[in-house]
Amino acid sequence: MRSVLWIVVLLAGAVLGVFARDEPLCPVKEAIMVHQEDPYYAQRPFVDGGKTFFGGEIHNYGGKVIDVTSPIFDATTNKPTVIGKLAQMTKEDLPPIIDSAKKAWDHGQGTWPQMSPEARISAIQKVVESLKQRRELIVKVLMWEICKSLDDAQVEFDRTMKFIEAAIAEYRSSDAQEGSWRSVSGIYAKVRRLAIGIILCLGPFNYPFNETYATLIPALLMGNVVIMKIPTVGGLAHMLTMEAYAEHLPPGTLNFVSGSGRVLLSPIMKSGAIDVLAFIGGSKAADELIAAHPNPHRLKVFLQLEGKNIGVVMPDANLDTAAQQIVLGATTYNGQRCTAIKTILVHQSVFSSFLEKFLPKVAALKFGLPWQAGGVQITHLPTPGKVRYLTGLVEDAVQHGATIANDQCEVYGETMLRPTVVVGVNPSMRLWHEEQFGPVIPVAVFNQTTELLQYMRETPYGQQASIFTSADVETGHDVAGDK
Repeated sequence: MRSVLWIVVLLAGAVLGVFARDEPLCPVKEAIMVHQEDPYYAQRPFVDGGKTFFGGEIHNYGGKVIDVTSPIFDATTNKPTVIGKLAQMTKEDLPPIIDSAKKAWDHGQGTWPQMSPEARISAIQKVVESLKQRRELIVKVLMWEICKSLDDAQVEFDRTMKFIEAAIAEYRSSDAQEGSWRSVSGIYAKVRRLAIGIILCLGPFNYPFNETYATLIPALLMGNVVIMKIPTVGGLAHMLTMEAYAEHLPPGTLNFVSGSGRVLLSPIMKSGAIDVLAFIGGSKAADELIAAHPNPHRLKVFLQLEGKNIGVVMPDANLDTAAQQIVLGATTYNGQRCTAIKTILVHQSVFSSFLEKFLPKVAALKFGLPWQAGGVQITHLPTPGKVRYLTGLVEDAVQHGATIANDQCEVYGETMLRPTVVVGVNPSMRLWHEEQFGPVIPVAVFNQTTELLQYMRETPYGQQASIFTSADVETGHDVAGDK
């Protein structure tokens, strides 16, 4: 029988926390480090991000500059490998950056917003050509700083370049259609999309290029001016792009700020200069940023927030297909994706059979250094304290009656955790509610589709669901609850 995958969009919200115990459930094994004899050690990058970029100019930063380290430890020093530096700006550094953006926008009369669409497209295309010349170094930085596998890092860069091409094509098409007169209810009208103003763009660590550029490039194409907050983790790749933007965009069109988000973002919002907030991250931080704006009623907002996406295995599912696809959905890039499957709900009648097929596939996932040959799928986790947080979720679940289905939770050093499958998860556990954003896979059982519908109605998240069934379209819609 064929297996059908249904995608459903649900609702939004979340909370995080850390739980500790004296005797960890997850044993710590020897870290997987990089050794000097590894060819990639000699090729490790070093990016000087101790700079500022605003007003079209790049300068060395005179304030605090920190070392940026990889989550991969150096076997020689037994410390995280240093791969660059990053300026840690303060709120005192912000006024000239904000002024630069305001001057470039000039109430929509600035050079960039007043350029023709084709002129802006030409400038962005020149930026793309400059970025392509740095592809190898950017890919290398993605591997070392956020531990994307070589294949994933290459795909992220190439996919981003293709996205820009597609965005340009769509912009040209919409501009051609909107520039002509047409009759609407007997009235001739011409509709044009115009720039909005100054956009504060905050991208995530996990897809620093692809996700950030999904908001940055359309904003620039339309003639907006942008202040981009460089992510604290995953920011070095962006520092490699400032020369391209400085060369090809008018001064002040794009401006970088780097440092602590808690220090910088509230003052930027309180300035009232921001017209659009483009934010990818947690709902609590998003709420605080919006509230900091003096005129939140006029602030336009684009948000991508946390989710607890479910993978539902129905009684009639093709279990081979379900197991294979859920492994991909739950563990690709260590499960550090907004669209990753965060909880698996399996019908009681096929629960044991599903695990028999699912667990060996999880066990077969190769883990190691990002550049190792043979397709590494599990790598180091770049966010500080992430392993401790994830093992805390596992310990809490076990204390409340769950079990680890694949023997044990294995930690390697401070920054790597092998995928851990936790079964018997229920609402009494943090793992049921919190977005783990890592390689911990909770599995729960259901008996009636009404339980699924209740879960969907009560979840505070905006998310998607993957429903595995061999049923027809109508049955799929019934399960999705859209009838």
